[in-house]
Amino acid sequence: MFASNIHYLRKKENLSQEEFAERFGVSRQSVAKWENGDSTPDVGKCVEIADYYELSMDVLLRIPLEEHDFGKETGEGKYIFGMAKVGERGQVVIPKYAREVFDIHSGDRLMVMGDVAKGGLALAKISFGSFFGRGNK
Repeated sequence: MFASNIHYLRKKENLSQEEFAERFGVSRQSVAKWENGDSTPDVGKCVEIADYYELSMDVLLRIPLEEHDFGKETGEGKYIFGMAKVGERGQVVIPKYAREVFDIHSGDRLMVMGDVAKGGLALAKISFGSFFGRGNK
């Protein structure tokens, strides 16, 4: 899965193997071997690639990105953005494309909602005015 995911990520950004290699400090031949499935990078390089694309290692290594096309609108304003990362102190890192689509910036406050029975959490960007029925500001 890693080989096809590396190829997919590189092509999605219209990068040559050489440009992709420069981004991650490896040779073009290394990228070619990764994409052909002839070799894989060390764990540190995998972490660097996963972090750059805001993916978990599990997604990078095991989930076919091309089939899921994370960050793509799935219809009627609905998206699949991929994985959010939880830091040591509980901070949640939201994928960059999700922040762009919903105009979320550092310091913004998000409403956190959850449903234990369904095992899910949701985040919503809500201003106090809209929350209390007074418009968007």
